[in-house]
Amino acid sequence: MTLLIDTPQHHLDFLSFPAPAKLNLFLHVVGQREDGYHELETLFQFLDHGDTLDLKVTPTRDIVLLTPIAGVAAQDNLIVKAALLLQQSTGCQFGAQIKIDKRLPMGGGLGGGSSNAATVLLALNALWRTGLSKQQLADLGLSLGADVPVFIHGFAAFAQGVGEQLQPASPPTPWYLVCRPNCSISTQSVFQSRDLPRNSARISAGKFDTYNEIDRCHNDCQTMVIKHYSEVANLLACLLEYAPSRMTGTGACVFSRFDSKTQACHIQSLLPEGVESFVAKGLNQSPLITSISAISAISALNIR
Repeated sequence: MTLLIDTPQHHLDFLSFPAPAKLNLFLHVVGQREDGYHELETLFQFLDHGDTLDLKVTPTRDIVLLTPIAGVAAQDNLIVKAALLLQQSTGCQFGAQIKIDKRLPMGGGLGGGSSNAATVLLALNALWRTGLSKQQLADLGLSLGADVPVFIHGFAAFAQGVGEQLQPASPPTPWYLVCRPNCSISTQSVFQSRDLPRNSARISAGKFDTYNEIDRCHNDCQTMVIKHYSEVANLLACLLEYAPSRMTGTGACVFSRFDSKTQACHIQSLLPEGVESFVAKGLNQSPLITSISAISAISALNIR
């Protein structure tokens, strides 16, 4: 298998697919397994903001990454790894050209890499007509990252295990101001830290359809991160003056909750200079699911 950066012959136009961000509305670490992985309880919700992937089916088996990401080798990119995994698992004889409009920061806790991988798996499964179910794709995706399954299934969810055991949830869908401090945090470093709490009490699954239910929970990773990253601690302290605010995932991004876009944009205008941010609506269904449904007719085309 050859990984190419140039542009080979093609016969179909590019099709665009969203790779939305996610928030962890809370994240409890409830234990650690013998294999070193942590047992989690978390609440996932999507945002109407994220990366965009453009894909084109090709008649050769080459996986072509047209927009490599600085500092990430093609063979290490989850986009490429997902395409190769689907191809190898199904014996598919087609290939793909892939471009990405990267908007989500790396090391931000927004699930950008996992979302990219899920979009590739779902889109190419439809375009290549490999016929795998969502659960089969989620099982494949789990080998790429613990957050991939929630993006595959595409619904807001209470998650357990390492994040792959999903139960549908229906949290409120407010407007969020998402801010990125001037730092990037490695997930591995967070879970290896001695300061990470690992004994939060387990909670019962629920719909989490009220703010009271969500606000009773917390983010154990935030507890550790603010001890070691003053950028996160200072930004959170600033935002908490205006709205309920919390770190997502293992960080570094933090989010604040608002009843309206106008309120969120107003607080965005008050942020300290240099803080990257965006305003987005919370979603309980991923926009990727709509896109995949819309191309069902395309998957029936004869690919020469």
